[in-house]
Amino acid sequence: MAEAVRFHFDVDGNNFTMAGQASVEVKKSLRQLGISPETIRRVSVAMYEGEINMVIHAGGGTADVLVYENFIEIILADEGPGISNLELAMQEGFSTAPDNVRSLGFGAGMGLPNMKRYTDSMDIETALGKGTKITMRVNF
Repeated sequence: MAEAVRFHFDVDGNNFTMAGQASVEVKKSLRQLGISPETIRRVSVAMYEGEINMVIHAGGGTADVLVYENFIEIILADEGPGISNLELAMQEGFSTAPDNVRSLGFGAGMGLPNMKRYTDSMDIETALGKGTKITMRVNF
């Protein structure tokens, strides 16, 4: 793979039923590319958590996955409210999800911590009122 294989998804911010669909599609595609099950699992968990966060907090966004020879890059971007306190948001269990979202079983405050846990690197760019861009990398 000299050039990256690229997958692009629009994440619908009004549809909890479809939340996680991009990670399912990426899982299938990575399997077809012969990527190891462990790498696929890590990418899928990180993507799923990011997709759910975009639906809960940002009204949706985009997910791009680039597969290189030795690593996979995941870029999640939204135009939501931004993250007001990134340090706090990175703490396990911290959540700003509304009660109606929590009643659906989402918003437990594990999204960003799990994204960090399952990737080799994670960079977060966020601006209040403008949105958030998260770039993650999974080496293999």
